[in-house]
Amino acid sequence: MFKSFFDPMPRVVAHRGDSAHFPENTLPAFESACRMGVDVIETDVHLSRDGHLVIWHDPTLERNTNGSGRVEEHTLQELKALDAGYTFTSDGGKTFPFRGKGVQLCTLMEALKSCPAMCFNVDLKSKGPAVVDAFIQVIKDEHATRRVVAASFHLSNLKLLRKREPRIQTSITTAEVLPLLALQKLHLLPKRTTARSKVIFQVPARQWGIEVITRDFVEVMHARGAIIQVWTINDEAEMHRLYNLGVDSIMTDKPQLAIKVANELGLREQEKY
Repeated sequence: MFKSFFDPMPRVVAHRGDSAHFPENTLPAFESACRMGVDVIETDVHLSRDGHLVIWHDPTLERNTNGSGRVEEHTLQELKALDAGYTFTSDGGKTFPFRGKGVQLCTLMEALKSCPAMCFNVDLKSKGPAVVDAFIQVIKDEHATRRVVAASFHLSNLKLLRKREPRIQTSITTAEVLPLLALQKLHLLPKRTTARSKVIFQVPARQWGIEVITRDFVEVMHARGAIIQVWTINDEAEMHRLYNLGVDSIMTDKPQLAIKVANELGLREQEKY
């Protein structure tokens, strides 16, 4: 059983659950990831028209369901009526094994209840105070403060969340990462941090032609008490390289492979669950 999100340090983060074998961001994908023994499930939430936190990545429904339109324009009842396994295929479209099998969109509350011993990294896709308030309420209702980290590409969401509920950990978003990355590359970062809470990087290995994850970056940020989680890594050799550079966690669509690599390197506590 987990003690908190970072105790022990998570090494393998399942991107949208076991999305290689089940429709992404659904309860079957999450439950499979739990059985597999991942450390964290990464997922995404939108606020439905009637105020529920619904787990889904895209702003729209077309890619993964038999529905259409924006998630935020539908009520929870309307979203639940859709087939969330409609387009899943593992053989290039020859078969659709979950079509018509009753796989639904789920809420964040349902996911937390379904996987009570699992830590979640939750990306707030909707923007504004309403999604932040709904997120705080769900986390409080499920007593999940210690097993959740919030993320968002909307800095305003994170600032409001940190203000209203500082007990919920957040990662830092792109607008916060870029200045730190620039100062690190220029060797201008102060030796000490004044941050009152843990700095959690969730970054790609490289972006915009910049090599984000280097040994120097990892060593400098670790010296400042930061945690470095890298997305989305599906290649075994790249997993080895990044773990050997000292990154803390890898987010992946292939969690079984990442578990294998992390175990080979002696990075995970065995029989955690």
